[in-house]
Amino acid sequence: MGRGLAESKPEAAAAFREADEILGLPLSRICFEGPAGDLDQTEITQPALFTHSIAVLRALQKRHPDLRPACSAGHSLGELSALVAAGSLSFPDGLRLVRARGLAMRDAGAKSAGGMAAVLGLDVEVVEAACRKAASGGAVVQVANDNCPGQVVISGDETGLSAALAVLEARGARKLVRLAVSIAAHSALMGAAEMAFGRALDAAAWSDPQVVIWGNVSATPLRTREEIRADLAAQLTSRVRWTESVRGMIASGITHFIELGPGSVLTGLLRRIDKTATGIPLGDPASFSQLET
Repeated sequence: MGRGLAESKPEAAAAFREADEILGLPLSRICFEGPAGDLDQTEITQPALFTHSIAVLRALQKRHPDLRPACSAGHSLGELSALVAAGSLSFPDGLRLVRARGLAMRDAGAKSAGGMAAVLGLDVEVVEAACRKAASGGAVVQVANDNCPGQVVISGDETGLSAALAVLEARGARKLVRLAVSIAAHSALMGAAEMAFGRALDAAAWSDPQVVIWGNVSATPLRTREEIRADLAAQLTSRVRWTESVRGMIASGITHFIELGPGSVLTGLLRRIDKTATGIPLGDPASFSQLET
């Protein structure tokens, strides 16, 4: 992950080297060479994704120094990358926060085992009602991600997940997919992680953003460091309101979105949310040619 970008763009390579120094880990080697088992550990995955997105951001800024975003947003972990892009957080502070987030989530998952599942073909309101029904006996299950119309992710303990999936199957879900994770992100089971991450947030240096940030928890514009801190502090146990955030940005006048990082998942979600918007995924050297058309 990110190897081609680092080999072709010195500013991207510098971001990976800086991450190695800050973390005291061979993060770039793990990204470029693996093994996949190491990269799949959440305490490594999260810094790797964050570093890759900032490497792409630096390459974009080098190539198009006059490009200024109207706003910034990120899905879950990506909210921290968006804060760096908005000038609210430095790369070193952001990377330390990401590392703290990954460790906190790993530890919370070890104490309170859980999982996640994708629900396809049902509205979020239907999924939310099914989770409430499944959780009525004391189990934990809730909507974790409202990704786009017809794609919702739920999160919780095994009892809650199994009960909710049974209800959702009966209500006509097109597809139900258990995700290959052992933590229940964006659920009440991340309470311990939220507390640990909150302490890391308190220790970080913050600035008011230079552009508006759209928060995951509130799905509203965040304009001050206090608003940003509150949104991030609640994020680990709260729903990612991505559909609402994207619709809010479009309603505010945004027509073009640039996705920074590996893959094009968010660009795909954008098409499902609003086909009139334009999405451009940037993650490898070849992708930058899209900005010239």
